[in-house]
Amino acid sequence: MADRRQVLRFGALAAGAPALLGAATPALATSEHGGHGEGRGPLVIGHRGAAGYRPEHTLASYELAARMGADFMEPDLVATKDHVLVARHEPEIGGTTDVASRPEFASRRRTVLLDGVPVTGWFTHDFTLAELKTLRAVERIPQLRQHNTLYNGLFEVPTFQEVLDLRTRLSRELDREIGVFPETKHPTYFRRLGLELEAPLVRALRRNGLDRAGAKVFVQSFEATNLAALRAEYRLRAPLVFLTSAAGAPFDDPTTYAEYLTPAGLRQLSRLVDGIGPDKVQVIPRRADDTLGTPTSLVADAHAAGLKVFPYTFRAENQFLPADYRVGADPAFYGRAIDEQVTFLRTGLDGLFTDQPDIGVLARAAVFARV
Repeated sequence: MADRRQVLRFGALAAGAPALLGAATPALATSEHGGHGEGRGPLVIGHRGAAGYRPEHTLASYELAARMGADFMEPDLVATKDHVLVARHEPEIGGTTDVASRPEFASRRRTVLLDGVPVTGWFTHDFTLAELKTLRAVERIPQLRQHNTLYNGLFEVPTFQEVLDLRTRLSRELDREIGVFPETKHPTYFRRLGLELEAPLVRALRRNGLDRAGAKVFVQSFEATNLAALRAEYRLRAPLVFLTSAAGAPFDDPTTYAEYLTPAGLRQLSRLVDGIGPDKVQVIPRRADDTLGTPTSLVADAHAAGLKVFPYTFRAENQFLPADYRVGADPAFYGRAIDEQVTFLRTGLDGLFTDQPDIGVLARAAVFARV
């Protein structure tokens, strides 16, 4: 468990001066596996921005993540009908925008096979960018994050270029370089639509000076074939991260995620990628009673293969926490999220994805600060 004196000390800073915390706290951390060559401890990656506090994948969410101290902000990328990359978790946008309330778009609701699974709703690739810009973001899980519904209807769907422009502005304002951790969503699906994600992604990174050694960028995907194409066909030089699920296999790939994460699989992956992004239960699984179990060898195995490890997703609400880290019975109530992240950080992670970046900063400080 985190030292309560440390947590209270850094918690007071967070409550009193979030902008100061974002600029100062990461400098306190040191770690053998310091993120991206910076040597200041594991990376705090704002998952979809600060999705615990603002509707996900909005400029407001990304900006809040950076101001809370996140090192990187994570946009998921999908394509519009006119082949512009925008930030949405999925191409289906019925649950993350107000499109369902727009009568002018009612006829666009349909069912598609998304990676072989029937999905009904509204899809980014049926809208031009101009049409998408008339929509407004809404909270995806209002039953757990009722506070976030305050912001329903306020924010646009941002383009990837707008996210990169925000990164530039915030790096200047906060006097530290903010990184970007883009994910290609369903790349095979979009390629079959004639809307490949790879080409516009690489163009954007190069246009913004981010396709180079040392740039604060990681490109991630759940599809190994997508990452292989980015490296071989598109000659992307930016670091790559292979995301894995706790079960199953990448779409249209005979190799399971479990096979990719064996020591032999990790050595093979190291020829292609620079890191892995496992489900956090692949780092520390849960027992049958849903309490946190014993760490696996995954972090050590990945490091032995020369790969960084960035598990997902750390969230503060009871519903997402192991049973022994929950507080009370309300699934929306905050549990012992700092303690959970401290436990995971002590396995030697190179970073973590979190919906509440301020909690990630506090956990990192509690583990690594010299106090």
